Amino acid sequence: MNLDFSPEDNAFREEARAFLADKYPKALRDKQERGETLGKEDYLSWHRILAQKGWSAPSWPKEWGGTDWTPTQKYIWSEEQARADTLGILPFGVAMLAPVIYTFGTEEQKAKFLPDIRDGKIWWCQGYSEPGAGSDLASLKTRAERVTENGQDYYIVNGQKTWTTLGQHADWGFFLVRTDPDSKPQAGISFLLIDMKTPGITVRPIITLEGGHEVNDVFLDNVKVPVENRVFHENQGWTCAKALLAHERSGIAGVARSKRGLERVREMASTELSDAGGSLLADAFFRRKVAELEIDLTALEFTELRTLAGESSGKGPGTESSILKIKGTEIQQRLQELALEAAGHYGAPFLGEGGHNSGVGPLHSIDTAGDYFNGRKTSIYGGSNEIQRNIIAKMVLGL
Repeated sequence: MNLDFSPEDNAFREEARAFLADKYPKALRDKQERGETLGKEDYLSWHRILAQKGWSAPSWPKEWGGTDWTPTQKYIWSEEQARADTLGILPFGVAMLAPVIYTFGTEEQKAKFLPDIRDGKIWWCQGYSEPGAGSDLASLKTRAERVTENGQDYYIVNGQKTWTTLGQHADWGFFLVRTDPDSKPQAGISFLLIDMKTPGITVRPIITLEGGHEVNDVFLDNVKVPVENRVFHENQGWTCAKALLAHERSGIAGVARSKRGLERVREMASTELSDAGGSLLADAFFRRKVAELEIDLTALEFTELRTLAGESSGKGPGTESSILKIKGTEIQQRLQELALEAAGHYGAPFLGEGGHNSGVGPLHSIDTAGDYFNGRKTSIYGGSNEIQRNIIAKMVLGL
């Protein structure tokens, strides 16, 4: 694998860097630096700026608004976004649902949904997990019964979804539902697109460990969904679900963001004092933790590059996505632990959502505790890391 950047790649890096410096909204950056909670319009405003540039969906096919970038350019773009500390586009529409639609959807579904996803006009949420179906997703119990009314075919959906990230803002959601209760678990599931304004949908907040409203319970009570909103065949939605999860798990790795996070930890540790009186970064034990983490992050980066190279040859994400998910989330959690350690006493006065520790200590200590508490979830969502190890054992090692 040739890791040298070509002149064209270096020129693209300069273009990306200049674009981010010129177009990223100052008001949005100020809110990030103050540690303020970001709202729906904050995320969508940046999404729309990228859409105007034609850069909101780099991995899509060119015909639907993709960039036709090489894997190296995609890698450079992720690095430059992390370097500039920009928001990322929320993954639910662009990175997770869209590949399912352009792979398995009808031409009518592609025309209806893909342009709005690309342009940041619809906020999507994911309806997969249930109170009794998390890692064992195929045991889900949300039911969809097919009926005909006035010559139109509908599904009547009843059930509950949980851990629905940012569902309080969602315009639409993609849901896994059971359409054949008598089949084997994976064989009786369908994939539905549901307008969140449909009567019978209730979204209830779940407050997470750091005090934030990020996830929700979603209750569906006799929700009427047109059959044309089903993606792929009835009772074969598990095919869509697996494809979507592979894309989700690959994206969770967050290598470029972790590289930037490691830089920030170094910056913090260079100014904070160790117990011996010198800088924390000069402390041998702390420096060793940083070095070990950097080695693991470099190995993960090479794995991600191999995955990107495979995708460029037409191979979709496979079991590599489980490897990326495991190591990526473990590295993120170790980074959060190091940042909290570097903040020291300044990380202690955590006041929860909206309170943070503003006014106590240097700016870099803001939200270190909140990030640490919130980050405990990363090794669970998207399929717990234990489940990912089972997938690797079965699909790669043949155990």
